[in-house]
Amino acid sequence: MEALRKSKIRKGDTVVVVSGRERGKTGKVLSIDLHAGKVVVEKLNVIKRHTKPNQKAKQGGILEREAPLQISNVMFFCPVTRKPTRIGIRVLEDGRRVRFSKKSNETVE
Repeated sequence: MEALRKSKIRKGDTVVVVSGRERGKTGKVLSIDLHAGKVVVEKLNVIKRHTKPNQKAKQGGILEREAPLQISNVMFFCPVTRKPTRIGIRVLEDGRRVRFSKKSNETVE
């Protein structure tokens, strides 16, 4: 089994897409799949899924939903500088580990 990748991006973070069809757009992270290295961002990379009616979903039709993006194609959006930035980890005096923005040097939470 392949080891899980680490990621400093978490569910609920605001991210900017840095490459691909959705480049330059921002959105909130809905879910992360570390095993596949994918992230689902709210209202970005929307695909249309043609679905037949069945027992669970009584109604069929064309459904729109977000498709996963490669996690390397998104960057954390710093609320202070209003720009994409990398994330670092800092240990505070009381022993807590917190994330911080490399551009603004502010803690993120």
